[in-house]
Amino acid sequence: MTAKGNFELLCLENPLLDIQGVGDEKLLEKYGLKANDAILAEEKHMGLYEDLIQNHDAKLIAGGAAQNTARGAQYILPPESVAYIGCIGKDKYGETLKDICAKAGVRVEYRYDDEQPTGRCGVVITGHNRSLCTDLAAANCYKLDHLKSPEIWKLVEQAKVFYVGGFHLTVCVPAILALAEEAAAKDKLFIMNLSAPFIPQFFKDPLDETAPYWDILIGNETEAVAYAESHNLNTKDVKEIAKAIATLPKKNNKKPRTVIITQGTDPTIAAIAKEGGDVEIKEAPVHAIQNENINDTNGAGDAFAGGFVAGVVQGKPLETSIDMGQWLARLSIQELGPSYPFPVQTYTHS
Repeated sequence: MTAKGNFELLCLENPLLDIQGVGDEKLLEKYGLKANDAILAEEKHMGLYEDLIQNHDAKLIAGGAAQNTARGAQYILPPESVAYIGCIGKDKYGETLKDICAKAGVRVEYRYDDEQPTGRCGVVITGHNRSLCTDLAAANCYKLDHLKSPEIWKLVEQAKVFYVGGFHLTVCVPAILALAEEAAAKDKLFIMNLSAPFIPQFFKDPLDETAPYWDILIGNETEAVAYAESHNLNTKDVKEIAKAIATLPKKNNKKPRTVIITQGTDPTIAAIAKEGGDVEIKEAPVHAIQNENINDTNGAGDAFAGGFVAGVVQGKPLETSIDMGQWLARLSIQELGPSYPFPVQTYTHS
């Protein structure tokens, strides 16, 4: 009999239904999209979703970065280890999300919005690139009072690790800060993901408001460079950027900050703050994979975060947690969309 978890991991962000189809330069041009980017939808993008369904054989997949990460972490952790919160509409797409998470073993506690439909993300695949265009809809309607309701706050108190996707900085900063304060006050772990270049570019102030609470910050190289530009760090060197973030002022001094930057097939960088202002840099080579085995890179970063956070929840050493992240990302990119193979595979150290 497998031992059960106690919902040690609580994830917060924007639940979305991914509408994913294969496109080309022409389709990107039609909607003013870039090949490897993530943006929030404007009026000009609203035709994209139906276009993908009608003309590009789109698949409907559970999405939303932290929801993908929650499913990834639960893939590795014992049953009943992961809870996820966010906001959906009262519609069939919302029910689809609920079903997919239930199959993955993730406990979802959604806030239901009466007016807005479930959020959706148009995913245009071009080769090994993906362009994400998100219409938040109901996901944009998450409220602090849902988090503070007795049933949900009980889950917050139960959790030992909080994982928040940066996309939620566009939605409900008070909810993020409530989790951050809980983590700092009770010496729990608060993990944040930069999520997309536009977050440090256009949501710099709310991002900086959460910075003192980051025990672990995760991002990729383009997000790191966007952070450096918006914070005038005058460098594009990922190690230097990670170092600068690692030494920012911190609320809970009992835990040194760790910054993890992934770089696609290049080594993952970890910057670990030490006493006296020093920073230790570690590099972890990425698991090699043949090009022909890559099916879809959409969600690879979310999968990395899922494996990494699972390692953190289990109290694994940093190197092992990074390896778990890379292992899960490698599995995910061989699947369609942000998903994981079935039957469930067991992690083995590379």
